[in-house]
Amino acid sequence: MMINKYKKIVIKIGSSSIVNAVSKKINTKWMTRICNDIKSYHKDKDIIIVCSGAIALGSNLIKNKSLRKLEDKQAAASIGQIELAHQWKKHFQKHKINIAQVLITLEDSEVRRRYLNARKTINTLLQNKIIPVINENDTVATEEIRYGDNDRLAARVAQMIDADLLILLSDVDGLYDKNPTRTKGAKKINEIYKINKTIEKMANAQTSKLGSGGMVTKIAAAKICMNNGCNTIITHSEKIQPLSSISKENSSVFYATKNPSSSRKQWLVNHLHSSGFIRIDEGALNAVKNNKSLLPAGITEVGGSFNRGDVISVYFKKKDKVAIGISAYDINEAKKIIGKKSKEIPNILGYEGRDEIIHKDDLVKIF
Repeated sequence: MMINKYKKIVIKIGSSSIVNAVSKKINTKWMTRICNDIKSYHKDKDIIIVCSGAIALGSNLIKNKSLRKLEDKQAAASIGQIELAHQWKKHFQKHKINIAQVLITLEDSEVRRRYLNARKTINTLLQNKIIPVINENDTVATEEIRYGDNDRLAARVAQMIDADLLILLSDVDGLYDKNPTRTKGAKKINEIYKINKTIEKMANAQTSKLGSGGMVTKIAAAKICMNNGCNTIITHSEKIQPLSSISKENSSVFYATKNPSSSRKQWLVNHLHSSGFIRIDEGALNAVKNNKSLLPAGITEVGGSFNRGDVISVYFKKKDKVAIGISAYDINEAKKIIGKKSKEIPNILGYEGRDEIIHKDDLVKIF
């Protein structure tokens, strides 16, 4: 089986797969099949579901059936979310598998504090063998509704939790050189190692009747994952075993170019601005050199204006910038624990915080 080698898998399910196009109700036969398929992988793998369909499900109860107004789409989404969560719970209960609903927006993956909180929550659920069912929070996330960012949201979730595979289940079985619904003889591209202008031109938007995405957003999702060490598979959902039957012949596979660790740290260095700084002593400098976490005991000074989850610069002495990382504390808390031992933190701050100011996984040396 093609996906057996992967350990942490994000499965994105489109509206056209889970919602009947005519009745606008849950496609129970298909949901039964996908849950049966997921069950076979649940024991040995971490499975995360990103699911569309809330707007389509809730549209039956909205008087304006065209859903042209944003507020109508948002109202439909708020109705449909309840039904989606109920159906997932009901179907997985048959297999004695627990689920949790996580509402998230693209913005949550870009604001560092919210990103870290979401990552911790999802990883905690996975550690307890609970399947997170993630939906975009359509009632507040206007961009997701208008531009079909649920594909990209799934990619950001994969990036957030260091997944090694993203599966985009949809009403198409991969990327074609031409639109297969309009052009006879269109050829499917089974393996993609780089997304260039030629690949992007092959993508066609608005191929789904119910969803707001298309191949354009799927290519954008694959691009995010490829740059972050995560392979992406685009395949048709209408198979008896949507996951187990995936092969190179019935899908398009986008292969990652980098491993998750190096790409995440490269993203940290190149794309975020520092909100403040810490200055460290020689002992802490040695910790940086040896790829270890920075503890409060090695901090001599803090400055700037930063919150927990913000990116800060690390200096040795006065001018030497030696690293950049994500702070586990805000500046006021950091000032209180400068030079202190980690075991003293609870008594100083009044709560059980992290032992380090910057964890090694969130720290990049730049010398």
